[in-house]
Amino acid sequence: MARLPLYLRVLTTLAEGGVHTVSSDTLAAAAGVTPAKVRKDLSHLGSYGTRGVGYEVDVLLDCIAAKLGLTEDRSVVLIGVGNLGHALAGYGGFHARGFRIVALVDADPDRVGERVGAVIVRPVDELEQVIAECAVTIGVICTPAAAAQQVCDRLVAAGVTSILNFAPTVLSVPEGVDVRKVDLAVELQILSFHEARKRPPSPREAPPNGSTQAGPGSAAGPGGASPRGAGPDRAQQAPSPSPAGEVPGHPGETSLAAGATTGTDGATPRTDRVRTETDGVVRVTRQAGQTRPVQAVPAEGGAS
Repeated sequence: MARLPLYLRVLTTLAEGGVHTVSSDTLAAAAGVTPAKVRKDLSHLGSYGTRGVGYEVDVLLDCIAAKLGLTEDRSVVLIGVGNLGHALAGYGGFHARGFRIVALVDADPDRVGERVGAVIVRPVDELEQVIAECAVTIGVICTPAAAAQQVCDRLVAAGVTSILNFAPTVLSVPEGVDVRKVDLAVELQILSFHEARKRPPSPREAPPNGSTQAGPGSAAGPGGASPRGAGPDRAQQAPSPSPAGEVPGHPGETSLAAGATTGTDGATPRTDRVRTETDGVVRVTRQAGQTRPVQAVPAEGGAS
């Protein structure tokens, strides 16, 4: 259904130019789909075209217009005659496509009585009366976000079941009411996202990697830790070992010196621990079968 209006626009232009037949390739290019998709879409309408010739423009126009319910004019009321409302009210393309803006409504007393095109702005208190008098079937909301839901509720209560919402908010409607939302700011933000992906990030936009500037004679690794092989620097930065070789914050757990694996009694060899070094940080880990999480301990004596 979303592609049918695109086909209709192309067909209308072709008909105005005196073109009588159109190929699926032409329609596909306009809708941004494949010719096979066009043929499948139109087959649901009962129009199959002629191989080597294409589709008859007038026949296809009538078929799509009937499917979209455009065989009769639709009366539209527009609520909120601000800058956007003015622009929409003055757009001639709506009438050419079967939509007549029959009423304009606004809550601002200074707007009431103003003429936009052939329509005079009426007070919002008369909304229900306007809907009944003009047989409105579609409502267009161009109000600020704070007023949009109240206006929507009044439209629904008055019998309007099709709403086009330009207010920057999500409307809550009962079942059976169709709402189409148009948020121009969101569309621009989406374009901004794609635009940002096309360009390399500037230095200030680059994600931080946690590296820090080191002084002369030192090379800092990720997180400010000295890389493997920078033993003297690491030894200067390492805090003093805990008493009796205890791991800070974990009394009773012994830190292992380089090449030593001993038990808590200081004599019995231990095989359930190994010592590893990652980016200059000495870690005590337990082998498979242990459940205690990995704990970080400071390097001792510049061991590498």
